[in-house]
Amino acid sequence: MNNREEHLDTLTEIRSLMERSSRCLSLSGMSGISAGIVAIAGAVAVSLYHGSSIISTAWERSYESGATTSAANLMFYIGTSAVVLILAISFAVFFTVRKAKKNNLPVWDGVTKRVLVSLLVPLATGGIFCIILLLQWYTALIVPAMLIFYGLALINASKYAIGDVEYLGGAEIILGLIAMFFAGYGLLFWGIGFGVFHIIYGTYMYLKFER
Repeated sequence: MNNREEHLDTLTEIRSLMERSSRCLSLSGMSGISAGIVAIAGAVAVSLYHGSSIISTAWERSYESGATTSAANLMFYIGTSAVVLILAISFAVFFTVRKAKKNNLPVWDGVTKRVLVSLLVPLATGGIFCIILLLQWYTALIVPAMLIFYGLALINASKYAIGDVEYLGGAEIILGLIAMFFAGYGLLFWGIGFGVFHIIYGTYMYLKFER
């Protein structure tokens, strides 16, 4: 009887190791926290550019009046988004590589490639969709679309990642759908979705896996 229980325990442990080997470790908690801080800084930069608060901005006034966004404003939005994206990716790579080296884990392998493909397909589709919205001057719907497609990307990649990332993805989707009903408050929802949610998730990951 004891031998049978030992065999079952061994098989359970082997199965757990196999499942873990087929999934990559999640991003460092510090990656999420830093990405959230950068996103909030970007939202604050846009609000300062308009000389208004993050809750009631020129986005809302432009949407309600039907006015189109000037080329200068669009360039500032695109530039700010690019800076936020580059900084967030840079911090994510730095902290994740540091975490992998600390735990003697490979940074780049087959699982990592599958994670990237799972992320890039929804993100690329969402990016093209947002560009179409921009060209058609549906600027008030761009942030909700970003949140929704980002959430879909996280859920799509969650099968290869450890760390309950699907819950973050679900939260982003729900927030994006809510933002659709408040189209003039895109900057606020941007700060919540890409800023506050990332900080909360990153803190959770840090306390659970890295402390």
